[in-house]
Amino acid sequence: MAGDNGHEPTPNVVTPDDELHTGSDGEVTPEDLVQASGRDVTPENLEWARRKLAEEGRSAIDKLLP
Repeated sequence: MAGDNGHEPTPNVVTPDDELHTGSDGEVTPEDLVQASGRDVTPENLEWARRKLAEEGRSAIDKLLP
């Protein structure tokens, strides 16, 4: 998983900004989009993110992050 720091996810904790990737510094991954949406990283949510990225490109994450 992108940004995996070796720790198990903790329920009800906000993902730290340094684990979300947007802007010109790299490719947006499905994992990034799922995390930015506040959803759990599950196969179903990853598939949703893949479809969103295929349809909307980078703007899919820009719509979720300020």
